[in-house]
Amino acid sequence: MSLGHRFRWSVLGATVAVLVVTVAPPSAVAAPAPPLYPVVGAGTRLLDHGAKLAGFVEPEWYEANIPFVDLPDQTIEDTYYYRWRTYKEALKYTGAADGWIVSEFLGPVGYSAPHGGIVAAAGHHVYEGRWLRDHRYLDDYLDYWLRGSGAGPKPATDQLNENTTDWAHQYSFWAADAMLARASVDGRFGFAVDRLPELEKQWATWSPQFDRELGLYWQVPVWDAMEYTASSYQSDDPYHGGEGFRPTLNAYQYGDAKAIASLLRMRGDRRQAKDYEDDANALRAAMESHLWDQDAQFYKHVMRDGNPGREQLEDREQIGFIPWYFHMAPTANSAAWAHLTDPAGFAAPFGPTTVERRSPWFMHDAQLGCCRWSGPSWPFATSQTLTALANLLADYPSQSYVDRDDYVGLLRGYAATQRKNGVPYVAEAHHPDEDRWLYDAAGHSEDYNHSTFNDLVLSGLLGIRPQQGERVRLAPLVPGDWSHFAVENVPYHGRNLSVAWDRDGTRYGKGAGLTVWIDGKRVHRQADLKPVELRVPTGRPQVLHTAVDDLVNVAGTGYPSATASYTWPADTPADAIDGQDFHLDVPTTRWTSYGSPNREDWLAVELGAAKPVSDLRLSFYDDGGGVRTPDRFAVEYRNAAGDWVSLPDQTRVPPAPERGRLNRVLVDPPVTTNALRVRPVRDDGGAVGITAFQSWR
Repeated sequence: MSLGHRFRWSVLGATVAVLVVTVAPPSAVAAPAPPLYPVVGAGTRLLDHGAKLAGFVEPEWYEANIPFVDLPDQTIEDTYYYRWRTYKEALKYTGAADGWIVSEFLGPVGYSAPHGGIVAAAGHHVYEGRWLRDHRYLDDYLDYWLRGSGAGPKPATDQLNENTTDWAHQYSFWAADAMLARASVDGRFGFAVDRLPELEKQWATWSPQFDRELGLYWQVPVWDAMEYTASSYQSDDPYHGGEGFRPTLNAYQYGDAKAIASLLRMRGDRRQAKDYEDDANALRAAMESHLWDQDAQFYKHVMRDGNPGREQLEDREQIGFIPWYFHMAPTANSAAWAHLTDPAGFAAPFGPTTVERRSPWFMHDAQLGCCRWSGPSWPFATSQTLTALANLLADYPSQSYVDRDDYVGLLRGYAATQRKNGVPYVAEAHHPDEDRWLYDAAGHSEDYNHSTFNDLVLSGLLGIRPQQGERVRLAPLVPGDWSHFAVENVPYHGRNLSVAWDRDGTRYGKGAGLTVWIDGKRVHRQADLKPVELRVPTGRPQVLHTAVDDLVNVAGTGYPSATASYTWPADTPADAIDGQDFHLDVPTTRWTSYGSPNREDWLAVELGAAKPVSDLRLSFYDDGGGVRTPDRFAVEYRNAAGDWVSLPDQTRVPPAPERGRLNRVLVDPPVTTNALRVRPVRDDGGAVGITAFQSWR
C-alpha cells in the first residue's frame, strides 16, 4: 500500500538525533515550523478550554482535536475529558508500513495481532475516534484491519480462533458500519468508497460461519470477546463452547451489509447495492424467525449443536439489545427495552448487567477471576446498549418502555462506574451492585480501551446525529431540567459545529434557547430542545500530510536500538521509542534515570542506517516526585568521524522544557546521521525521564 494511504504526522524530513542541550537554543529565525496539529479554524469561543484541560499532558493536542463540552453533570463531564486522555494513550505509532493503530491494552498481550492490535473492540475505537479532527489516526487504523498487517494471516488455533485464518476475523467486528459512521462525521466519504473491495471481502470472509438452512451466522461467545457467558456455560466447554446463532455477529453483518450498500450507491452501483440490501433484509427476517422470542420479548442465543429444534435459551443476555445498534430491530419489538430498567432484569446501580438477574447463571463464578460475562457490568456491552438506546429514542417512533431519563440515568451510572479511589478510571469489568472493579489486573487493565463513552455523550446525550448528506440532525436526550449545555467546535463535514442550550441566556451570553453555529456563525436558534435538522455545507478538508517516525521500534528487536548511560530497573531505554506516549506509573512505557549515581545521563538511539533529521519530538516524564522535567536538554548526533556533536541550527518549541508540554526540535537544514543522543539535565542533579523520543520526516 502506498504511503498516501497511511498516516504520519505532518512534518518535514526527519532523521535520528540525540538530544543534548546544555546551552540555550539558537535564536536565529528559521523556516516556519511544519504544523504539528490540525488547524481548528473558525469557530466559537464559548468555553474556557484551558480550565477544562487543567493538568493534561500536551494540552495542545486536545485543543486541536476534540470537541469541548460543558455539562451540568460534573461526573459525566469529568469522565468525558478523562476518556479523551485514555484514547490518546491508546494511539500507537507502529512504523511506516501500518502507521497508527488504536490499542486495547496499554501493555501488549500474547493473543494480539501484529503491533498489538485486537479487532474485538475496533468498532468501538472507530466510533469514538470519529470525533477527532485529525483523520489520519483512523485512516491508518482502518487500513491496518482492511489492507495492512491486521488483515494478514493468523494461526487457526484454539487460542487464536480455530475457525478463522486472518486477524481481522479473530473476533466479531462491524467494519463497514464503523467506516460509514466515521465518514458521516468527517464527510470524507471518498475514503470509505475507495475501500469498498476490502469491506466486501471482510463481509464475505464470514461466509464459512453462515448456515444456509437458517439464514444466520453462528459464532462462539469467546470470539464475540465474551469468554464465559450464560450461553457457553450451557455447553460442555464453558470457555470455548456455546457455538450458536447469536444477535451479535448477525447484527454486525446486517449493519455492514447496509453500510456497503450505501457506499455502493455513492459509487453509482445500484444493482450491487440492492444485492447487499437483500442480504440484509434476509438476515433481519431470519433473526425475527429464529432469535426473537415472542413470549419473552427478547432476542436470544440459539445453540448450534445438539439442538435439532433450534430452541432459544431461556436466558436474556445483554447482547439482545444489539439489533437496535444497527437499526435492525423492527418497531414492534420495542417491548424488549422494558427489561433494561427492570430490577429483575438488567438494572443495577453500576449496570447494566450482562445477563438478567432472573437467570440462574447470574454472577455464576463471576468473582473467581476474569473474564465472565454472566452478570458483571462490562463497558464493551454498556457502550453497545447505550448506543442502541439512543437510536431507539432518536430514530424510532415513540414508545412507553424507556425514555430520555432512562438514557441519562444509565449514562450517569456508566460514568460513575468509571472511578477508582475517587478519580476517573476504567478497567475491564465492574461489580454490578458494588462500587468496585471485578477485573482489574495491575499492569494490564489500566485505562482499558474496550468501549466508547464520548461517542455516547456526543451522538446520544447531546444528540448530534451524523448524516450522509449536507446536513446534521440534532436530537438531544438531555434531562428536561438542565438549564444549559454546550458542545463546541465539533469537526463535522469539514466545518466546526457548535451547539449551546442556555435556558435564560445567562450561562453563555449568546441568547436564550438552543443556538447552533457553523464555523462561528450563528445559523439557527429555537426556544426548545425539539429535534431539528439543519443544512451543513461540506467544507474543504484540511490537507494533513503523511510523515514517518524513524526512531520507532514497536517490536523491540533490531534497529532502531536505544541505550542509556543508566536506567532504573523497572524501565528500559526501548520504551522511549516503542510508539506509545503515556504518563502512567503502571504499566510503564518510558526511560528514566531514577536512582542514577550520575549527575547527568543520556539516552541514545542507533538508527541502523543514515537518515535525515529535521523534526525531533521529546515527551518528558514528570511524576511530581523523584522524576521531574529537565531544566534543559542537549541534542547530539554522530558525525562522519564517529564523534558526538551538537545538532546545529536548532529551533526549540517551546524554547525551554515545560512540564506537560511536548518538546520539538526543528533542524533546518536537515542533518543526516545514523545515531542520535539526548542529554536532559536538572540543575539539582535529580532524575529525568522520557516517554517518547521521535524523529519525523
